[in-house]
Amino acid sequence: MSDIPNTMNAFVLMRHGDMDALEFKTDWPTPTPTGKEVLIKVAACGMNNTDVNTRSGWYSKAVDEATTGDAYTDVGEEDPSWGGAPLTFPRIQGADVCGHVVAVGPDADTSLIGKRVITDCWLRDWNDPENKDSTGYFGSERDGGFAQYTTIDERNVYPIKSTMTDAELATFSCSYSTAEGMLSRANVGKGDRVLITGASGGVGSALIQLAKRRGAYVIAMASEAKHDEVAKLAPDAILPRSPENLAKTLKEATGSSTVSVVADIVGGDYFGTLLDVLVRGGRYTCSGAIAGPIVSLDLRTFYLKDLTFTGSTVILPHIFTDLVSYIERGEIKPMLAAQYPLSELREAQQIFIDKKHTGNIVVCP
Repeated sequence: MSDIPNTMNAFVLMRHGDMDALEFKTDWPTPTPTGKEVLIKVAACGMNNTDVNTRSGWYSKAVDEATTGDAYTDVGEEDPSWGGAPLTFPRIQGADVCGHVVAVGPDADTSLIGKRVITDCWLRDWNDPENKDSTGYFGSERDGGFAQYTTIDERNVYPIKSTMTDAELATFSCSYSTAEGMLSRANVGKGDRVLITGASGGVGSALIQLAKRRGAYVIAMASEAKHDEVAKLAPDAILPRSPENLAKTLKEATGSSTVSVVADIVGGDYFGTLLDVLVRGGRYTCSGAIAGPIVSLDLRTFYLKDLTFTGSTVILPHIFTDLVSYIERGEIKPMLAAQYPLSELREAQQIFIDKKHTGNIVVCP
């Protein structure tokens, strides 16, 4: 490690709060890999709602507002992170790393040195890797990739063979694994009609591609200003973000007023409308609530229509392995909206929060 600097540039989260809770450091200690860890020189790191929600403390049950990126008056001390536990500060966020392994710990595989890799975001108990209760998240329970260097267990890195750029590869880890996890939990397959909310975002654009890959008929919902960009992903139909009469709009656009699956990352007041267009025996799967976490549910809709609800956060280990194979076979493509230098992470995160983009935003050290 003689050619690796002792200090590095990093954006460090010092507390829950507004953007000023993020501080750019030019002399942060470069981490040293131990045990089975590898040291990655970060080439690019994607940005996700998890970064914003963790910074602001939105995951706390004390917060009932939509995701805004602003600080909240009351953030519960006991449950401000995705896992419902306190976060340790300072913390380097960022889960979607693409980079090169430059060193390894004493128990790690030395053949990884020099390999270009992407990171599986889920930190596991490798003696019981499917145990959801023992998982952590890269950039939350340990330092992540908004820095020049980062460490992670060798079992969380995947060498990748692709002609894509580092920035393009940094769009996949969180968004696409989240999307594939949702579709897997909802058992989406050929013959399904899948309605996707927030289809212009990172997870939404991934859902379009991955649902199409499974043979489903895909209906994307997005603001009309973004329809041209969403159309590049070839959904079977594109609807406005929140039609006043969803069933009628569906019928006009697709010939049917119902769907078999709703893949929702928006939540908020439109929740009940989405359930109303599900067929009897339909499935609702969710991995986000950017429009608000508190929704109104008519239990008669739930039980009289024999609906199945699935929440999706922690993915099974095979999901990421599958995702890497899709990338290498060219079955999915990146939606890179913009890339920024690491030093402009605050500006990049504000643009991410404003949601005027389509796809993913990446920062590059």
